[in-house]
Amino acid sequence: MYALYITHPQVRIDPNVPVPQWGLSELGAERARLAASRPWAGKLGLIVSSGERKAIETAEALATAGNASIEIIEATHENDRSATGFLAPPEFEKAADWFFANPHESFKGWERAIDAQTRIVSNVEAVLARHDPKVPIAFVGHGGVGTLLKCHLQGKPIARQGDQPPGGGNLFCFDLAKRAVSCDWTPMEDWMGWA
Repeated sequence: MYALYITHPQVRIDPNVPVPQWGLSELGAERARLAASRPWAGKLGLIVSSGERKAIETAEALATAGNASIEIIEATHENDRSATGFLAPPEFEKAADWFFANPHESFKGWERAIDAQTRIVSNVEAVLARHDPKVPIAFVGHGGVGTLLKCHLQGKPIARQGDQPPGGGNLFCFDLAKRAVSCDWTPMEDWMGWA
């Protein structure tokens, strides 16, 4: 059986609101509802979400497709960037490039990429260790740690080349037995499901 890692789609950016409290934009919410209408969403038995509002809203939309329960695991949050606060998109993209290019160093107090990778991998593995491998599962979270997880599963060094396309709301699929990525980043509403 397979697992999905799904990133939240577009959010309402508000520099006056802490990033973990940002919710989905109208476009992001619509994309989540569209993904929930796909046959694969109804097959999910468990959806694990980070505690950030945008991830929870995505998980809740997907859970409407079937009987999947939602489990919130705070430690699956995005890489901690609180040291710099909000960065406008051009500055953020430069910072993200640096974050991935220098995984053993901190960008102005950010959580190091290597530490964020260890955190997301260990939390995903802890869930999978107690999860029935015959039941499809989805992890809903964030692009940065999702990319770090994907790099690990592919046995590749941390690099931004493995990052999702802009906009969020993408998923990749991996085999539960082999922990092998079987589908690269795909918009969640376009994915056709397990082969």
